[in-house]
Amino acid sequence: MTHRQTIVALSGLLLAMFAAFLSATIVSNALPTIISVLHGSQNQYTWIVTATLLSSTATTPIWGKLSDLYSKKLLVQISTVIFTTGSLLAGFSPSVEMLIVWRSFQGLGLGGLQALVIIAIAAMISPRERGRYMGPIAAVMSVAPVAGPLIGGVIVDTDWLGWRWCFWAGIPLAMVSLFVVHKTLHLPVMKRKVSIDWLGASLIVAGVCDLLIWVTLAGNDFAWGSGTSIAMLAGGLLLLGLAVVVELRAAEPVIPLRLFRDRTTTLATIGSLGVGVAMFGGAVFLIQYFQIARGVSPTAAGLLMLPTIVGSTLGSTISGALITRTGKLKVYLVVGSVLLLVGFAALATIDHTTNMVLLGAYLFVMGAGTGTVMQNLVLAVQNVVPPTDLGSATSTVSFFRSLGGTVGVSVLGAVLATQVADRIRAGLVATGADPAAAGSGDIGIGQLNELPGPLVELVRIAYGDGTARIFLVGTVLAVITLISVVFLKETPLRTQSGQEQLQDARRLEAAEAAGGTGGFAAEVAEEYAGLDQDQNRERTGRHRAPEAAER
Repeated sequence: MTHRQTIVALSGLLLAMFAAFLSATIVSNALPTIISVLHGSQNQYTWIVTATLLSSTATTPIWGKLSDLYSKKLLVQISTVIFTTGSLLAGFSPSVEMLIVWRSFQGLGLGGLQALVIIAIAAMISPRERGRYMGPIAAVMSVAPVAGPLIGGVIVDTDWLGWRWCFWAGIPLAMVSLFVVHKTLHLPVMKRKVSIDWLGASLIVAGVCDLLIWVTLAGNDFAWGSGTSIAMLAGGLLLLGLAVVVELRAAEPVIPLRLFRDRTTTLATIGSLGVGVAMFGGAVFLIQYFQIARGVSPTAAGLLMLPTIVGSTLGSTISGALITRTGKLKVYLVVGSVLLLVGFAALATIDHTTNMVLLGAYLFVMGAGTGTVMQNLVLAVQNVVPPTDLGSATSTVSFFRSLGGTVGVSVLGAVLATQVADRIRAGLVATGADPAAAGSGDIGIGQLNELPGPLVELVRIAYGDGTARIFLVGTVLAVITLISVVFLKETPLRTQSGQEQLQDARRLEAAEAAGGTGGFAAEVAEEYAGLDQDQNRERTGRHRAPEAAER
C-alpha cells in the first residue's frame, strides 16, 4: 500500500469506528422519549443501552481471533454490514422488546469494529510508525462518547427528525466507510488450515454476559447479597472456568492463554481496566454531574467535556510523535498513567460549587492521561506478540478495557446512588423533614421537575458532592494502572507492520520446509528478538529476504 492508500484506508476505518462508538451513547438523551412513545417500563430503560454493551463486549475476542484466521478486510466489511443492518432495524422497531433485540444485533457489529479497526491498522502500519497516527485514533475514541448525547439531544428536539434518527444517523457514515475500505484497504490473506473453537467461544460469551447482567441488575432488581445475586455470580464464574479448560485444549483458542505468559501482555491487560473506567465512567457521570449538580442543558454538558477531548487528542498526538521519533514506549506510558492518576485524584475533590475553570483543568489532565495510555497499551502488546496472534492479543486488551468500562459504570453507578441517597436523607434530617421523602434515593435528571424546590436543591447538592466519591474509586484503579506500566519491560519497537511480519514468518516456514533458510532466518530471528530493523537494513539489506526465501 502506498502512503496515500494508507491514509485513505485509515480514514475509512476511523469513520467506521466513529459511527460504532457514536451508536453506544447517542440514545442516552433520547431514552425518555423512546420509552414514552413505545410505552416501555423503567426496567427496559437501561436495557436499550446495556444490550449493545453486552453483545459488543462479549464478542470482541471472537472477532479478534477470526482476524487471525481469515481476511481482516472481509471481517471489517462484515461487521460494518451487521452494524448498519442492526441500526436500520432498530430505528424501525415497533416496541421496546424489538428495539432491545436489534440493539443486541447492532452490538455484534460494534464489537467487531472496535476490535478489527485497531487490528487492521496494526497490519498496515509498523509499531514504530504507528505513533504518529495515534492522535486521530484517540480523537475518535474520545469525541464519539461525548458527541453522542449532544447529537442525540439535537435529533430528539428537532421535530422533523425524531428519535428514530438516533439509530439511523450513523448509517451514512458506515456506508461511506464500507466503500472507502473496499477500495483502499489491501491486505493479502495468508491461507492456512483453521479450526474454530466454537465451544470455547460460546462459553466465553455466556460467562461474560452472565457476569455483566449480574453487575447491571444487582443493587437495583435484587440485593448484592441475595440468593439470585450469588447464583448469577457463581454461574458466570463456572462458565468462564469451563472456558479456560476448553481454551487450554483447543487447537485454535479464542483467547490464547499462552499470551499471558508474557509479562507485557498481562500487565497491559491489567492496566487497561483503569483506562476503561476513565473512558466510559468519566463521560457518563461527568455529563450527569453537569446536568444535575450544575443545572446546565445536555448541549452545554457536552461542551463542558471539551477539555477531556482536547487533552486526550493532544496527549495521544504528542506521545505518538515522540514514540515514533525515539522508538521508546514505556516512559510515555508512565507519564500518561501519572496524568491519569492526578486527574482522577483532582476530580475526587470536586463538589457542587467547584470553579468551572478549575474543573476544566482537571478534565484536561484526565483526558491527557487517557489519550497517552489508551492506545499505547495496545501498541505495547502488538509489539511483542507473534504476528499470528496479533488479532487475538489486540482484541484481548480491547475486551478487558470494555469489560472494565462496563463493569465500572455499573459499580460506580451503585456507589453514586448510595452516596446520593445518604446525602439526601442527611439533608432532610438536618432540615427537620421526613427522611422517607427521599425514597430510595434513585432520583435522576428526569425527576427533578417533579420535585418541590427545596428538595431539588438538596438533590443537586447530593449529586455534586457524591460524584467525588466515584472518582476516588477511579483513583485506586489509576494507581493499579500506574503500577502495571511501571513493571512493563521496555522492548524496542518493530519497524515492520503486522502484515510484513506475517509474510516473513510464512516465508521462513516455507524456507525451512525447503531445507534452506540462510540469512533470511537470521534476519527474522533478529527482528523477533527486538533488534532495530533499521540496523538490519544497513547490514544485510531488507529486500534480500524474499530472495533468500525463494532460494
